[in-house]
Amino acid sequence: MHSAAPLNRFLEQIEQRAYRIARYAVRDADVALDVVQDAMLTLATRYADKPEQEWAPLFYRILRNAIIDHHRRQRIRAAVFMPWRSRNGADLPAPGELIADGEQAEPEYRARLSGAGERLATALEALPPRQREAFLLRAWEGLDVADTARAMQCSAGSVKTHYFRAVHKLRETLGDDWP
Repeated sequence: MHSAAPLNRFLEQIEQRAYRIARYAVRDADVALDVVQDAMLTLATRYADKPEQEWAPLFYRILRNAIIDHHRRQRIRAAVFMPWRSRNGADLPAPGELIADGEQAEPEYRARLSGAGERLATALEALPPRQREAFLLRAWEGLDVADTARAMQCSAGSVKTHYFRAVHKLRETLGDDWP
């Protein structure tokens, strides 16, 4: 029987980042939390016996599938039950607001980040879903091309293409705000 400590550490490390990914994808804080919790539970119950180095790609594939399932259910509900419902999404917090403590919690630092973070969040939301997913997994999560390809269930070449297009679109959109 495996010890739960390594899996718990892994889940603690990715919890906030996974929540941000889900929040950008579903645009609802409560639903994003549910999606992340379901993905974590699935990883813990079905794949805890896998080697630790496989957990990240597995988890992000599970998360991706949960997000896709959510969107699929929403489309069906909207088409069948609520054809009049608008598609207004909840406002996302600035990335700086998700930082718990440390020097980044200083008021001056947070003030500088607020405008830039809002522009980044808006630019990320404007990206096509596959480009946003590739960018978040590669740039924010630090997955390599092969792990990102496994998580996204596509080829390494597709990951490179989606990531390249995302980076160029973000540079175009954000201009001098970001390198």
